[in-house]
Amino acid sequence: MHIKELYPDVITEDLNHEYKAVLNPDNPVKWAKTIVGYANGTGGVLFVGVSDSGEAFGLSLDVIDTTKNLIALINDRHIFPHARIQYMMRSVDVDAEKFVLGVKVVQADSIVRYREGDFNETVYTKGDGYTTPATPEEIIALHKRKHGVDNETTDIKYDESQWKEYIELCCEYRFDKSAPTMKELQNEEIVSKDGYVKSGFNMFADEYEGEDSLVCCRLWKDKKKTGTVLDQGRYKGSLAVVFKDAISFIERNTKTGWEKSENGGRKEIRAYPKEAIREALVNAIAHRDYSIAGTQIDIDIYCDRIEIVSPGSWLLPRSYEEYPLGSIPSIRRNTIIAACLDVANLMERSGTGFQTMIESYRDSDDRLQPVISIYPGFLNLCLYDRVYREDDFITTDTTLTDTEKIVQILGTHGPKSVKELQSYTKYSSRSQFLTEVINPLIESGVIFRDGKSKSPTALIKLK
Repeated sequence: MHIKELYPDVITEDLNHEYKAVLNPDNPVKWAKTIVGYANGTGGVLFVGVSDSGEAFGLSLDVIDTTKNLIALINDRHIFPHARIQYMMRSVDVDAEKFVLGVKVVQADSIVRYREGDFNETVYTKGDGYTTPATPEEIIALHKRKHGVDNETTDIKYDESQWKEYIELCCEYRFDKSAPTMKELQNEEIVSKDGYVKSGFNMFADEYEGEDSLVCCRLWKDKKKTGTVLDQGRYKGSLAVVFKDAISFIERNTKTGWEKSENGGRKEIRAYPKEAIREALVNAIAHRDYSIAGTQIDIDIYCDRIEIVSPGSWLLPRSYEEYPLGSIPSIRRNTIIAACLDVANLMERSGTGFQTMIESYRDSDDRLQPVISIYPGFLNLCLYDRVYREDDFITTDTTLTDTEKIVQILGTHGPKSVKELQSYTKYSSRSQFLTEVINPLIESGVIFRDGKSKSPTALIKLK
């Protein structure tokens, strides 16, 4: 009998499942390190009575009792803090004489070590089908992941003059436009009772220089991450500044359209609701896993959607689709960063961010509703452009020169911005595109600019 006949969701050994024929009492570290690795990770199940190929031959009840006693002994003497273990058994034969023992290890709240002697401790981490000793860098990252990167009290005293950007953020978004008081910050445990800031609040300081606040933004020409990048920005430093810069990048690279109103007129409609953009970015900053070195939040704007990718696994026990629409429970990976955003009135403890995004799209078609995709190690939040139409995507004759393309597009599809026109040419440099194509056409009287030259709302029109 194969193990998947007993446990249909178990197909092979992986990050959360491992097979052992028996547990050797003479060399316990060979299997106990798997228990330690599971405890240091997201938990997992060690199946005993199963061959390496997944054949479930089972063990007698006497052997299972001996095995459980052995695990309890090793857990008590060698694993610190002790792993939390649960057992499950399933028979492999019709007479119920042989059983597979499932040793379920629960994720630990602190770093778990395997101890041999008084001074020899090893931290193990679980890989996909293997368990290895953690490197010093992995132990540091594991500590951050267990305890949070933002909840340690620093030796930095809070001084308003060093948090001007954060105070400005609060004054912009708080209902009463006020700056947070010391008492508020202390009540939220952002600042300790004796005035020292938590590490998460330090990420909002004006002079913060950490690489872990990096947000990369890109505007793409088409629906795929290929070809020409029309605009890009790399923002790091204070999270207050990073938030503002990312919002500005999105606003300057998205458009406003028009739709018919009930009385026959026209009303303005933004491609992306302001509330949805703000909530999506706030959630990415608040729930990002800052312990994963060398990563960043990525914001990619395509012709029909925005994708915001944030490092970090999904924290809730069920997948996004299993929760009723708009009722995702609130759970915080970074409590202090989230509290800072909460004080600034950008995030609520009730976890209504996703609900706000959904509400902002309530008048849009089902195909345009926000989508969360969960992948190992990161989340992808997709917001769809409400004014994009497939017919708006222009194809041009490849035999035409770039100057001829511009004239054809304006004559066929009407006024366009410089950025839109540039996207249909070979030019990656705006200044070169203006110098070699747009300005000569303006000087020759073929086209004209309706609006100021540096205004993002200015349009190029045929005369």
